Amino acid sequence: MRARRLTGTVAGVIALALTAAGCGLSGGSDDGDATAGGCKVDQGNVGSGKLTGKAEGKITFQTTNLKKDFGDFFNGVIKAFEKAHPGTSVKWIDDPGDNTFTQRNVADAQACTLPDVINLNSETATALTKAGYLLNIGVKDPAAEKPFVPAFWNSSTMKDSSGMPAHTVLPWYTGGIVLTYNTDLLEKAGIDPAKPPTSIFGLFADYEKIAEAADGKFYATMANPVWRIPADFDQMNIKVLSDDGKTAVFGDDPRTTQWVEWMAKLYKEGAMPKDSLSSSNDPSTLYSQGKVAYGSTNPSFVRFVKQNSPSVYTKTGVGQQPFDALGHTTGAPQYIGVAATSKHAPAALAFAEFLTDAENQTAWCKDPNVVIFPTTTASLDDPFFQKVSGDDPFSEARKLVAEQLKTATADQTNLSPAVQNAIVAQVQLAMQGKKSPAQAVKDAQTKANELLKQAG
Repeated sequence: MRARRLTGTVAGVIALALTAAGCGLSGGSDDGDATAGGCKVDQGNVGSGKLTGKAEGKITFQTTNLKKDFGDFFNGVIKAFEKAHPGTSVKWIDDPGDNTFTQRNVADAQACTLPDVINLNSETATALTKAGYLLNIGVKDPAAEKPFVPAFWNSSTMKDSSGMPAHTVLPWYTGGIVLTYNTDLLEKAGIDPAKPPTSIFGLFADYEKIAEAADGKFYATMANPVWRIPADFDQMNIKVLSDDGKTAVFGDDPRTTQWVEWMAKLYKEGAMPKDSLSSSNDPSTLYSQGKVAYGSTNPSFVRFVKQNSPSVYTKTGVGQQPFDALGHTTGAPQYIGVAATSKHAPAALAFAEFLTDAENQTAWCKDPNVVIFPTTTASLDDPFFQKVSGDDPFSEARKLVAEQLKTATADQTNLSPAVQNAIVAQVQLAMQGKKSPAQAVKDAQTKANELLKQAG
């Protein structure tokens, strides 16, 4: 199962709120002031042309729930930046990253007080870009893309108020996607752990073998489809939303109904614990107890098993999550953006690029307290990732993800919690036998479209 995405915002609703407050970027107004969103800014922050000026002045840097565990690291980065750029001062603040994260940053943007350099998720970055509150880094520094994995840079593109692509963020750290499994349980089901399936339906076929062999003594995976929607659809290259994001189209692909048919069949045959259909619990506990064959796809899960269940860790294998029709994996990176409203934009942009450069990304990803992966090419080529000395599960996961990320994209489908839950609810009804898979898919698309229309 793919680690569940963070979808704590409703991008459409936020975009509407932001649109009411501002009108994107403008080269100037009647009194000669330039504007970003609804805020007056320096002329150089907006429009065409590279950003010029000396990197100096006091800027604010906001992260998301990182200060407690990584204070020493980021204070070191700040100190090094200030030394390299005399006349600069960086104030570090840390947002808790709870479910009101976007609302707080939206309010800051509307009040023209957005932090100069800010750690963002995809949904928030999308909304702030649409309203013109983020610096168009691709225009203001055309060389900014050079350190990054091309696929990540190319897919980390937002749309401005006119619908045109704008590169307003730098891809920062990301997770990875791996297949984790209990080799003993797979072998009991006649599955070769050394030959992981290459498609989602192939994985489902293995789940079915496990159900037959286990006879209720253990399970293949968890039942709640919330962990798989829309991740499985993305990997199967099923188009979930229309190009403008305003219409659900997943039901138009016959493979979606086949996917629901498989889920219903697997649930009925006992591949999944019955009581996990509506549970939000991931497989961590049951996997650690040796009761679930497949664990989480998050690489950090491997470390969790090592720390909490050493006996199961020795039986844990790591393989490639099915690429399926997509042909590669997708990442969900965190981003670094620069406020178009910054009064010291040259310093803010310089710090954003310093923070995300290969040297600093590599240093942070080597921290033993974190399980993350970099987005720069040089970092992924570092021996830390490429010359793994051990053959233990975590070492294998680290090497596998590092190789994946060289071709990964950030093209994941972002669904609001309301839309995702509406789809999940219909799939659950099909899994319970209360609706046919075809009807469940049809109703899921209808309900999704109703919600998307409400959001604008």
